[in-house]
Amino acid sequence: MSYSTISLWDVTDWTDAHETLARDKFVPMIMSVGADRVQMVRTGDKSFCVITEYVDAQTAEKAQKRIAEIRGQAAEELPMTMASASAGSVFAHG
Repeated sequence: MSYSTISLWDVTDWTDAHETLARDKFVPMIMSVGADRVQMVRTGDKSFCVITEYVDAQTAEKAQKRIAEIRGQAAEELPMTMASASAGSVFAHG
């Protein structure tokens, strides 16, 4: 059964350069630790979420130490803070 994590982020500034850095640096970093798919979704003028999908919970659990490091690095390089994070098994999708 697939597994997803969702993190909510607040930003103090939003620029095209920030989007480029997220897309070109941080998405590949997340993918490199076992994610099948990563989506960064702008949810407001100064907020977004990251939805990361894994093949299963075991793969996600193995990645979490490195994901925490990536989140920390992103928060250092970009004007953002994580508001919350959730995770769980996917029970339906389309």
